[in-house]
Amino acid sequence: MQELHPEYRQLKIPVPKEFESIFSYFYYAENSSPDPVTKTLLPSYQTIMLFCFGENAFMTTQEKNTIEVNQCIVLGPVRQAFDYTLPAGTSILVANFKDDAFYRFFGKAIVTANGTHPNEILHDNCFTELWHQISVFPSPEEKTNHVLEFCRPYLQNQDEIIRLLNQFEDPGLNPIKAIASQTNQSERTIQLKHKTQFGYSSKELIRYNRFLKAITIIEKELIHQKKIEWFSIIDECGYYDQSQLIRDFKHFINLSPSRYLKFQDDICRSGSA
Repeated sequence: MQELHPEYRQLKIPVPKEFESIFSYFYYAENSSPDPVTKTLLPSYQTIMLFCFGENAFMTTQEKNTIEVNQCIVLGPVRQAFDYTLPAGTSILVANFKDDAFYRFFGKAIVTANGTHPNEILHDNCFTELWHQISVFPSPEEKTNHVLEFCRPYLQNQDEIIRLLNQFEDPGLNPIKAIASQTNQSERTIQLKHKTQFGYSSKELIRYNRFLKAITIIEKELIHQKKIEWFSIIDECGYYDQSQLIRDFKHFINLSPSRYLKFQDDICRSGSA
């Protein structure tokens, strides 16, 4: 796809260390070609805020619902892949909120399946003003830096239970059970807090991380031009069998593993959990 559209550009922009617990990184894509370009964005299980510059961009879900993006939209957490189309002369900047960061900015905000303008969440026109401000910056890095400075005053302190969930690293233990025991709270209380502030359950996250591990292994093998050893991936990622791996691929990106390889050039990842 890159060869067919040499004027299509995409990059990932890292954030300063002080923002690493808030954003994974920013994703930028720009279509300077004379034709529309369509790509598939992998699920990230992060809530994203997408700024659009130029013509309106379009996003199409697996259910074939099309969302038109004017200036700014919030989606998430992104549980399944979707296609996005950039008309000629259009660019997007995507901020990926990490873990509970979206909750820390917006609280118990409702984000609809068709996306929500952040002004509707805050009942303020500040994000339209932000869009106008960053539109004048020529580079994606300058746009990103301005967004970061804008967000700084809105950030709330992190909940202690969420901090423990974020820092939990023992793969042999259930984090919900372990932290419930550690804090003398019920598992149900911890589950609800996880769901409320992350936007998804710990069970969903475990399934996604297993899929993400498989994707990461495949990407590394492709970079080194190695043959994909599917049964090795099944074993390393903890899948029961090949059919379970295939189900996860179809659930998250609506493609079989073999078709994923075939369309690799058209698939992008805006963030990671």
